[in-house]
Amino acid sequence: MIGRIPVVDVEPSVDGGRRPAKAVVGERFQVTATVFREGHDAVAANVVLRDSGGRSGPWTPMRELAPGTDRWGAHVTPTAEGRWTYTVEAWSDPVATWRHVAGIKIPAGIDTELVLAEGAHLHERAAAGVPKGDGRPAVLAAVDALRDASLAPAARHAAALAPEVVAALDRFPLRELVSASRPMPLHVERERALFGSWYELFPRSEGASAGPDGRLRSGTFRTAAQRLPAVAAMGFDVVYLPPIHPIGTAFRKGRNNSLEAGPDDVGSPWAIGSPEGGHDAVHPDLGTLDDFDHFVARARDLRLEIALDFALQCSPDHPWVTEHPEWFAHRADGSIAYAENPPKKYQDIYPIAFDRDFAGIVRETLRVLRHWMAHGVRIFRVDNPHTKPVVFWEKVIADINRTDPDVIFLAEAFTRPAMMATLGKIGFQQSYTYFTWRNSRDELTDYLRELSTDSAAHMRPNLFVNTPDILHAYLQDGGRPAFETRAVLAATLSPSWGVYAGYELCEGTPAHPGSEEYADSEKYELRPRDWARAEAEGRSLAPLLTTLNRLRRRHPALRQLRDITFHPVDNGALIAYSKRHGDDVVLTVVNLDPFHTQEATVSLNMAALGLSWHESFPVRDELTGQTYHWGRDNYVRLEPGRAPAHVLSLRPSPSIGGSLS
Repeated sequence: MIGRIPVVDVEPSVDGGRRPAKAVVGERFQVTATVFREGHDAVAANVVLRDSGGRSGPWTPMRELAPGTDRWGAHVTPTAEGRWTYTVEAWSDPVATWRHVAGIKIPAGIDTELVLAEGAHLHERAAAGVPKGDGRPAVLAAVDALRDASLAPAARHAAALAPEVVAALDRFPLRELVSASRPMPLHVERERALFGSWYELFPRSEGASAGPDGRLRSGTFRTAAQRLPAVAAMGFDVVYLPPIHPIGTAFRKGRNNSLEAGPDDVGSPWAIGSPEGGHDAVHPDLGTLDDFDHFVARARDLRLEIALDFALQCSPDHPWVTEHPEWFAHRADGSIAYAENPPKKYQDIYPIAFDRDFAGIVRETLRVLRHWMAHGVRIFRVDNPHTKPVVFWEKVIADINRTDPDVIFLAEAFTRPAMMATLGKIGFQQSYTYFTWRNSRDELTDYLRELSTDSAAHMRPNLFVNTPDILHAYLQDGGRPAFETRAVLAATLSPSWGVYAGYELCEGTPAHPGSEEYADSEKYELRPRDWARAEAEGRSLAPLLTTLNRLRRRHPALRQLRDITFHPVDNGALIAYSKRHGDDVVLTVVNLDPFHTQEATVSLNMAALGLSWHESFPVRDELTGQTYHWGRDNYVRLEPGRAPAHVLSLRPSPSIGGSLS
């Protein structure tokens, strides 16, 4: 029902307020609403945040975002985890109405004494709501001046417009006909749900070595733990592990996804389950649960979190196949249907058929997830959630977060926009995105504007630069400069980003021309890498990744999603954008062409940087340490392999080193 002062179209609004908008502790976001009334009297509005206990903080005044639009907005910041609400209150503002009328009539000598008397009465009423120590004496002094007939009308009017009077009534306004929107739900989570740098590695490849017989043997959790200090040193926050469970042998895939596996082929970790166990077991080659606990503890000592892949599918050897045959679809000949994406066949994987025992599958899923939570896992990267019922994930995530609100789920859903958006709305804290396939300036600009505005309240992006499944042609063709460019983009455009191990070495050979699959894919074989040699020879991108991650930790502007501005550049091969959080501003200019040096003029939106149009200012390139003096229009020259990007701090942080070469 419309209130006395209409308040409509409150945003953010997820499914009309039926589901909560998302935020994290300390995240600043804007609440907007359309507020208006009949006639010409002034209106005003504010936002009220209420925490999970129903306690309201100081209300935040709103302002009209553009004169004459009736669209009002204010930025608010939740301070603790939990289920919050936000409400927009609107009211008739009689003092503002009087100021407008008085500003016209008193100079014109129209109804002067009547207008001044009305002003005195209004300010007297308003003073009753102003605390003594917050300006009440100033407001009462204005009342006396408005009634003092010995003063000129202009002086009496001016007394009511004194800065101390206006400031007091801005803080404690006289509100009439107060009308409130219905409370809108807000789910406030820990910062890692929004911000983090992810590093994906296969434990079986870390420490893999040749045995006495010359055969390559799997690494273990213990050997993989030896890689963790290097990952932490690069500034990553999360180590993501593909499935660590026993792998089936039936229809096992060989190297490069071949249909015939040899005796030494290790199989895909996503073909989960064997006589050694299923989703709650670890592959014997990796060690034991105690070894996994050691891995998690070592990560914790290094301030790293472990994210575990949760792939709800089975190999034909999984215990569920015999224990719960009703959980799988059967074909006309009685065989279990394997996964297919015609003409592709995945005989090594059986998908789950959820509608045969929905409640039972939910119970078993919760049991498995809580099993790993008990072993220190608080983040799950969910494989292909878009191939399972949305209502299933809604129930599972709600159940987990009801008791453990710190647990985070990342949706690996490269699928249609409606499904990706809905998965975010029903509970997934983060989502993979189309970033991999957005490479031109226009593509990046349009997509990041969408992610930082339209969908920011329900879908948090995690910009992975590569995955074991996706090696984009841009990386295949562009060599090291392309890897540098994409890392800078992902790390500075989004508060969450990730790399798959091997990115530091610029691994970019495809399985065949036109394929996005890696040659000699680690999904099907052991891939030990000589990290030390690569760094000694200067081939590793680790210094750049380290610099980017340190920048992200030091600059609050890079830890937020919603405040990003794209600046005009007169060369389509370059992109320029800034992110701002309070006084912290980071301005990034990137050459998107990995083959050629590009020159351009960057024309800055100075207001978005918190600067005046004619101001000049020093900037520090956090990648190279160089300092420049910039203004509204700036010449840039960016050369692949030497300086493909500027990451400029307008208020420089201490030197953190780093290199692009």
